[in-house]
Amino acid sequence: MAYEGSEDMDLVDALNARLRDAEPQEILRVAVERLGDQLALVSSFGSESAVLLHMVAQIKPDMPILFLDTGMLFGQTLDYRRQLAAKLGLSGVRDLRPQFQDIAIHDPSADLWKTDTDACCNIRKVLPLDRALAGFGGWITGRKRFQGGDRLRLRVVERNEHQIKFNPLANWSKEQIDAYAVEHDLPPHPLVEFGYPSIGCWPCTQPVEEGQDERSGRWAGSQKTECGIHMPRATPTLEVGGDI
Repeated sequence: MAYEGSEDMDLVDALNARLRDAEPQEILRVAVERLGDQLALVSSFGSESAVLLHMVAQIKPDMPILFLDTGMLFGQTLDYRRQLAAKLGLSGVRDLRPQFQDIAIHDPSADLWKTDTDACCNIRKVLPLDRALAGFGGWITGRKRFQGGDRLRLRVVERNEHQIKFNPLANWSKEQIDAYAVEHDLPPHPLVEFGYPSIGCWPCTQPVEEGQDERSGRWAGSQKTECGIHMPRATPTLEVGGDI
């Protein structure tokens, strides 16, 4: 199922107008009602992921959940992904990995991140996700406006090329996220207590000093603020190792 053209934009604008002030659970219910099995959640199983995953578990525990296993994640993240999925009863988690030929040709020494972080993210995140999302009509993200950067103007419902994209937590504050986690006794990512409020791949993630923007530890020292999966693309990204 794909949504394209002016009708798509009308639908996205209508949904955004309807849901811009709605609670996350209502946004999720509308998304599920409209798209059903054509809807996936993309989750990093990062520092705040448990909140949205818990909400999904209450509404549609078999929803496809796409997890990007880049090959460079912290071991704690991999453990957390297994433990949290089991605790919440999420049966649809899918591990997405980069294609072997892409790594063999473009990053055989696993050090591309040192010279070209955009290319590294493209091979390890953007391309695997594009392939996986090709079969869906829409997807859900855990982005919030308080995370700053390009997310300050985040809409609740967006058009993402040929799909509809839902951001149920866009309006929520850090305090609301934390309060929900406490209320439902959700385990934190084990690296949070060591100063990691936003967690990606280990080479490009650093602890954050108190008072700093929570994503300032991602690609620290560069202008990069997003891995690329949320960046607009006029057409689906071509794979390095073949066709989408």
